Amino acid sequence: MNSYQFTPEAAGDLLEIWCYIAEDDSDVADRVEHAIHTAAALLAENPPLGSIRRDLTPLPVRFWLVQPYRKYWMIYNPEFKPLQIIRILHAARDVVPLLK
Repeated sequence: MNSYQFTPEAAGDLLEIWCYIAEDDSDVADRVEHAIHTAAALLAENPPLGSIRRDLTPLPVRFWLVQPYRKYWMIYNPEFKPLQIIRILHAARDVVPLLK
């Protein structure tokens, strides 16, 4: 059993990211997906790692840029066990309306 779980929105985000990248290269899409799961596992072990972004949301969530694909924010609630991944969003997106 994973020490983290994706909300339906985050699972949809992951599928959307994979499909978009796979249009050009499915191997790269697989690597990005693997990096996202690796980041989720890391955060599950160390929930305080992410940043609190009060400028983006008053919600009790943290933000983490997926390594080495720093184009993707992983937004998660560190208070849930298992860790709850709320959204996975491209850094260029306006996250404010997506977190309401």
